[in-house]
Amino acid sequence: MLSIIAHSRNQTKPMNKPPTIKQVNSLCQSRLFTIESLDLAFANGQHAVFERIRANVSLAAVMVAAVNADNEILLVREWAAGSERYELQLPKGIVEADETSEQAANRELAEETGYAARELRYLQTLRTSPGYFQHDTNLILATDLYENPLDSGDEPEPPQLVKFPLTRIDELLRRDDFSESRSIAGLLLVLRELNQPG
Repeated sequence: MLSIIAHSRNQTKPMNKPPTIKQVNSLCQSRLFTIESLDLAFANGQHAVFERIRANVSLAAVMVAAVNADNEILLVREWAAGSERYELQLPKGIVEADETSEQAANRELAEETGYAARELRYLQTLRTSPGYFQHDTNLILATDLYENPLDSGDEPEPPQLVKFPLTRIDELLRRDDFSESRSIAGLLLVLRELNQPG
């Protein structure tokens, strides 16, 4: 059965050309986001209206997977308005207009954990709910860490730093407060990059 499914997927025809966006309307706007409707015309003659959320700030963000000399990954615990609880996750933030992703990653790392990295490497771009949300997050691996506290001044309370051993990743993945999908995906990509069991 599995081989038949795999064979069938390999035979899938490529998708038609992307739909034409006939019109974009702003439905609602806040300080951070705009909800838009898109009037679409598909290649097969069908018309549809899709909705999406567009960030009003930079469309690029970074998420930092920082690994120290003790083979621990640096996580932060912060209040999350969406889930109304404290969540454990990888440090992240937006890329400012004058920054590269690597520079933004080092700044966010220093602001949220008090550490910076001498080695920074882009791994992959992650997207959260691309069917609805127009936003990219670049995953950056940070190594060769050193202490470098930097106060951003924009946090209502400082994030709590949690150093978690990479040898206990299975335990981390079972935690209820480690549920943010980008952090989980980022962690697994870093484990693959570092050839760690996971």
